[in-house]
Amino acid sequence: MKVLEVDHIAVAVNSIPEALKLYLDTLGGEFISGGDSPNDDMRTVQLKVGGLKIELMQPLGDDSYLQRFIDKHGQGFHHMTIFVDDLFEAIATLEAKGYEVVDTNPASPLWQETYVRPRSGFGTLIQIVQTNRGWDEPFEGITLEAIVNGDVQWRNDIPVLRDPDEPRPRDPSRP
Repeated sequence: MKVLEVDHIAVAVNSIPEALKLYLDTLGGEFISGGDSPNDDMRTVQLKVGGLKIELMQPLGDDSYLQRFIDKHGQGFHHMTIFVDDLFEAIATLEAKGYEVVDTNPASPLWQETYVRPRSGFGTLIQIVQTNRGWDEPFEGITLEAIVNGDVQWRNDIPVLRDPDEPRPRDPSRP
């Protein structure tokens, strides 16, 4: 298995605007991208902080898996994402060495993934990804303000602006 890089760590938070006060304002992070994931009922923002990419993840509904995670574990570290050159070779190597992988999804050429379960990963959820795209640069037209306002949605693994008439999810971190 060839590991290309550790792409990012993800932090589960109740409120991205509150977390931005630390990661952006205080620590000097630089905005990269993000958006709402309707399948996962969450909002994400990616930042570069001192050479490390951090993804802030906020649940958008009480029924989201991320809300259940925060209810059980509290806010904090959620997962680490590692890029590999061949997802299926990585899966074969991990399984051959006794590590349990779950939730494999090779459907998109932009983002093929699987996960090493925390009980197999020494308490760490590890996302293993094969991608044919760089993820360190902002997407044209996607702003932090638009993401925080719920105006950006991930579609086909790319953040896009929502249609102005499209309903936005309620942000539980805002009154």
